[in-house]
Amino acid sequence: MTVLYPAVLLLAVLLTAGAIAAYVMLARRRTRVLVSVGLASAGDRRAAVRRHLPWALLLAALPIMLVGLARPEAEVAVPRVAGTVILAFDISNSMAADDVGPTRLAAAQAAAGEFVRRQPESVDVGVVVFGDQALNTQAPTDDHALAIAAIDRAKAGGGTSLGQAIMVSLGAITGKPMVVPDDGPPPDLGYWPSATIVIFSDGEETGGPDVEEAAALAAAAGVRIQTVGVGTPEGATVEVDGYRLTTALDETLLTAIAQVSGGQYHTAGDAEALADTTGGIDLRLTTKKEPVELTAPFAGAALLLLAVGALLSTRWHGRII
Repeated sequence: MTVLYPAVLLLAVLLTAGAIAAYVMLARRRTRVLVSVGLASAGDRRAAVRRHLPWALLLAALPIMLVGLARPEAEVAVPRVAGTVILAFDISNSMAADDVGPTRLAAAQAAAGEFVRRQPESVDVGVVVFGDQALNTQAPTDDHALAIAAIDRAKAGGGTSLGQAIMVSLGAITGKPMVVPDDGPPPDLGYWPSATIVIFSDGEETGGPDVEEAAALAAAAGVRIQTVGVGTPEGATVEVDGYRLTTALDETLLTAIAQVSGGQYHTAGDAEALADTTGGIDLRLTTKKEPVELTAPFAGAALLLLAVGALLSTRWHGRII
């Protein structure tokens, strides 16, 4: 605990010590006088308690009140949602399918935008888009308007590499490019327990780094992956270069990715349900030490002692002190 005016603490010690000394002297003198005239007994403990307790409460309130005037502060761990969230968007050709209207990608963008708007300033949001390759289009920032603008710029095209999405997202979190080695131990990324990756995808993987190895790398770094399935298991058709291709939601892969890192898979079958799904994405609750002024609690404690002392004095002696 710290105080804004430490000199008041010295004043509190001096005044309290002086007040106690003065009271003890007066009480002894009063007791001698009463005993000498036969109005009190030196061994009457019950009378002594009634006589001294109200004053004792008053004397106890004095230093507490003075400490409050010194403006004490203490650091208190305040819980809050904080950290870094990377929103990774599948922009492959299959995300142009309309089984979630108006399209899978448009529905994911709308849901993610609403998710960002709900986050406090203590959450930094970054945006990664991925097809065959992945690109960090917005570094993590507390300016959520920039993150929403990056989300809105995403356009569908190409294949799908969920492994690339995870690796580039980890790079955005750690600040350095990530590569899954062909052999040997995985790279040491440090520990990032306040970071979360949220992947919006239909789960149709077409190539790239092994996605479960990438998810395991995230788990080793303390990064949790939440996956949001965009589409329906029944699927739809999409036109690519003049050909009509059938595409469907792969919930099995998206669930596996989330489970490897300790996250969860969230499913939604239409745009409205998808927006509701993002409300259930669990971010990490952290604590931050913040200074809290304790003047009010000290003042309250002093007033309570004064009130109890006054009440006892009134009840026992018919007057306040």
